[in-house]
Amino acid sequence: MLFTLLQADIATEAAEAVQALPQQQEMSYSLIEMATKGGWLMLVLLILSFIAIYIFGKKWWMIRQAGKVDKDFMMDIRDYIHDGKLKSAQTLCLRYDTPVSRMIEAGVERYGKSLSDIQTAVENVGNVEVARLEKGLPYLATIAGGAPMIGFLGTVTGMIRAFFNMANAGNNIDITLLSSGIYEAMVTTVGGLIVGILAYFGYNFLSAKVSEVVYKMETSTIKFMDILGDPDGINAE
Repeated sequence: MLFTLLQADIATEAAEAVQALPQQQEMSYSLIEMATKGGWLMLVLLILSFIAIYIFGKKWWMIRQAGKVDKDFMMDIRDYIHDGKLKSAQTLCLRYDTPVSRMIEAGVERYGKSLSDIQTAVENVGNVEVARLEKGLPYLATIAGGAPMIGFLGTVTGMIRAFFNMANAGNNIDITLLSSGIYEAMVTTVGGLIVGILAYFGYNFLSAKVSEVVYKMETSTIKFMDILGDPDGINAE
């Protein structure tokens, strides 16, 4: 019985001691709160992120539409050329409205000239189409490289502000003077890296998609030149 009473007294004293200790306030934060604590550079990173999302969405849709090539398109072109229906071939190209169709249309318009002249016309249109697909990608690459640099700039300015506050405080140095500056420095670094990484992956993804479209354009050019050289010699794949 005495042992039980001693255990109860010890448990009660331990509970009172725990309650007497100062309770540490739990800190909670959100992404929005982090962004507001990062300073004005976070606004710059936010604008860059919106620009990157806009460029990626617009170019992805454009490249996706450009890569749609009907598997029977070249066979229909061959049949029209073989039958001498050049107007029908041009109409078919206008109906599809893709880089491949515009290249073939340029070749059909010069039908009857030398193969070298036709190939030059087709390649010129192809170069213009590739440039149109790649337009805007350098901006995405710039954001991918520039956003982390802006984040690092925020790191430097945040550390400068922290040490400046400590220098002005003299002997009354408070940990909050240093922590607030470091907090701003770390938040801008994270923000810059996030924007830069997303823009970097987006740029490489779109570049790979453009390469796929260019491959289809080159393949269609070769098939078209084969059609002009021997209309009966091309087979459907």
